Amino acid sequence: MAPIEHLYLHIPFCPKLCPYCCFFVEEGSRNKNRAFLDALLAELDAHAALRPVRPKTVYLGGGTPTALLADQLEYLLSGLRERLPLDSLVEWTVEANPATVRPEKARLLKDAGVTRVSLGVQSWNDATLKTLGRVHSGAQARTTFDTLQKAGLPAVNIDLMFSVPGQTAGQWEADLNETIAIGSQHVSAYCLTYEEDTEYFRKLTGGQFRQDEELDARFFELTMDRLGEAGYRHYEISNHARAGFESAHNEACWEGREYLGLGPSAFSTLSGERVQNVCDTAEYTRRIQAGESAAATREALDEATLRKERIAFGLRREVGLERSTLAPWSGEVAHLEQIGLLEPVGDRVRLTRRGKMLADSVGEAFM
Repeated sequence: MAPIEHLYLHIPFCPKLCPYCCFFVEEGSRNKNRAFLDALLAELDAHAALRPVRPKTVYLGGGTPTALLADQLEYLLSGLRERLPLDSLVEWTVEANPATVRPEKARLLKDAGVTRVSLGVQSWNDATLKTLGRVHSGAQARTTFDTLQKAGLPAVNIDLMFSVPGQTAGQWEADLNETIAIGSQHVSAYCLTYEEDTEYFRKLTGGQFRQDEELDARFFELTMDRLGEAGYRHYEISNHARAGFESAHNEACWEGREYLGLGPSAFSTLSGERVQNVCDTAEYTRRIQAGESAAATREALDEATLRKERIAFGLRREVGLERSTLAPWSGEVAHLEQIGLLEPVGDRVRLTRRGKMLADSVGEAFM
């Protein structure tokens, strides 16, 4: 059986729950964290006993992996190194909050073999950070980026967010300019979305916040223009990278590669099936300790579902889609090319600049 090559671990703990976040997260405690880490490593052992795991990419997300105390983080990273053959590894990413990284943790990440840190800056502007409910300041984010660079981490991604309530186009451009100036190799720039079951969604439906599609478009155009001028490749709708610094893990997921997800709420896509673990840390830990499956849901992935996902992800990427994938919709493709939303690139098609502004609407034509 072919080995599993892509591994995701969900660390659900955060120093504070952000009002816009829809991911499964919670505030952790030292005792609970250690029991959880033991369960996480035990879940890896259980999967590896059934199918070899030889990762090309490892991604620790959350939540905030660096919210773990230094000794806990070292315990987890050491446990992974002991269990995993890393001779094929090309990328190891750890997500981080600027408020949770000190020189000791930065050195720990570097010494463990982490090659990439994804730093959740969101904004360099303190007023915007306050609106977002973040626990760090712009100055703290700058210090943390410098700390990671000095520790020798090969690559640092900066996460940014636009269309935040009260944010102006000038403030967003300043965020982009500072990100360029600081020298990040990769930038993930996301438009704020109002997800159900979040404080932000309740404020939107209650009339305290409002969405402005024209302003969203202006922010997005600013993003493409400034990062493009600075030499970043816009290789996915929300992701921009200097040459050679594209996220290998994310690209594998976008290409529909198999991956194993560990931890509460984590998804796996293996052997034609998508599985999600239970969204409850205590129950997850209990199940693993009892030798039970952590799975909460299972979905068989038929060809129709896989094709829809290939189209959805492919349209978001600079490389686009093979025209053959869209053969059943040749008429729609021709129309979208005619009106300037798709363009041919060899035997593929991709979104034009204008098409990127309407990516969701273009995708609906093939659903």
